[in-house]
Amino acid sequence: MTKEEVKEKNLEKAFISHVSKLSKKDYDISMIDFLSNRLLMIMVIEEGIPFQLFDKIYELSPFPINYWSEFLHLSQKSLQRYRQSRRQFDPIHSEKIIEIAEVIETGKNVFGSNDKFKLWLETPNFALGKSRPMDLLKYSYGKEMVLTELGRIEHGILG
Repeated sequence: MTKEEVKEKNLEKAFISHVSKLSKKDYDISMIDFLSNRLLMIMVIEEGIPFQLFDKIYELSPFPINYWSEFLHLSQKSLQRYRQSRRQFDPIHSEKIIEIAEVIETGKNVFGSNDKFKLWLETPNFALGKSRPMDLLKYSYGKEMVLTELGRIEHGILG
């Protein structure tokens, strides 16, 4: 197993553990299943994402911490305080973390690797108004645009 596959497994285990604890049911679902179950996502958002789970998402993401700081509208110093205190994120931040996790999961599935996905994220995209997809993720509407474009790529519809 590659280092990235181990990180993905650890993330999946952490999500399953967190969801099972919150719902008081045993879940054995994949990340894709979790991301397609809106009610389950809302339950997790309401309770808040623990920093340990965010840390696993961050490790797998193609984004440096300064981008996460922008996505979450938190300073890097605030993120360090979350790390030190091991506290849960508020629902508004938890929702954004899950939104970005959805983009990461979709992008990895479309491109087949983090490296190819990262290159796509960093490259200005004509279909996205010549913006870099990475820069649009700060906003929910931008995230939707990025997911839509990933869906078009996945289905061979190049704009």
